[in-house]
Amino acid sequence: MTRRARLWVLAVGLLATAALYAAACTELPGFGGSWHPYGDRAVRAALQQRTANTVSSVNFDLRAFDTLGEESVLFASVLGTVVLLRQTRDEKRVAPEPVRVPAALRRYGRLVLPVTLLIGLYVIAHGQLSPGGGFQGGVVAATSLHLLYIAVDYPALERFRPLGLYELADGAGEAAYVLLGAAGLMTGSAYLANVLPLGTFNTLSSGGTVPLLNAAVGIEVTSAVVVLLAHFLTQALEIEGEREEGSTA
Repeated sequence: MTRRARLWVLAVGLLATAALYAAACTELPGFGGSWHPYGDRAVRAALQQRTANTVSSVNFDLRAFDTLGEESVLFASVLGTVVLLRQTRDEKRVAPEPVRVPAALRRYGRLVLPVTLLIGLYVIAHGQLSPGGGFQGGVVAATSLHLLYIAVDYPALERFRPLGLYELADGAGEAAYVLLGAAGLMTGSAYLANVLPLGTFNTLSSGGTVPLLNAAVGIEVTSAVVVLLAHFLTQALEIEGEREEGSTA
């Protein structure tokens, strides 16, 4: 295909996209008006499924399949990072030297770590009831573990963070979401359909499959962030080790 032909194909595609976008915008409700068709339907569906947090109802019920795609993107990125940053035969890891941490920072880090971890778990567990959920709570929970790196040192983080278990949990969280979706097929409904008992509104057991899918995402996100940071930190140690060897040679 010539350059001119490629430009024509690009121009036709852009014009078609612009036309579809303009047509879609003409059907949008007026800004600041009282007519919100999508929001009204989402709230109505959340109440019918006894999910107090409408956002979680949208993420893990109305469009649970899209959320599976988002989770899979994170899982694939972690897998790619592990493969690309794996230690090769010619790489040598140098044990990090302990660094003196100010006493105030050490005390503050040890105090905040369990509180931050508890907040992350709370956000995950209450995702169907209040703002937050597996994605947000997973990041908070994973970040809390790395307060050890800031307040103590890297070896302390390594002792507290068995990387192999987190890699296993990352895959388990992804698999749990996929298998929970199959529950809908087993009952004769659609994949990822909300087929479990809906429970009592505004309780931890409400929402049917929503809290379970939310927990699966929380496990996957927490483990994924821990694994990502672990490989990035390990790579930094290897690069720093190479610099030190080069300077002493």
